[in-house]
Amino acid sequence: MSKRTTKVGVTGKYGTRYGSSIRKQIKKIEIMQHKKYICHFCGKDSIKRTAIGIWECKKCNKSIAGGAWSLHTQAALTVRGTIRRLRDMIVVSNPEDKIRE
Repeated sequence: MSKRTTKVGVTGKYGTRYGSSIRKQIKKIEIMQHKKYICHFCGKDSIKRTAIGIWECKKCNKSIAGGAWSLHTQAALTVRGTIRRLRDMIVVSNPEDKIRE
């Protein structure tokens, strides 16, 4: 049997409905929400979405709160980068604090 949805992928279930640009957006979202992510606790590629915003590692059974469609939202990535940058600025200005930690 040949592959039927080479271009449209997971959005082949919608057929010709809803327009092509909306189906392309939905394809990107559905691929993100169904893929596996790397667990920060055990390091394995085994985090799957169980419900909206709830992600669970199948290996170590840890539950993580995240985005609705992806584990890390764009806002969370921005905040993490800002915190890392500010922390590095503090360490550069006060190198003695790093020794105490």
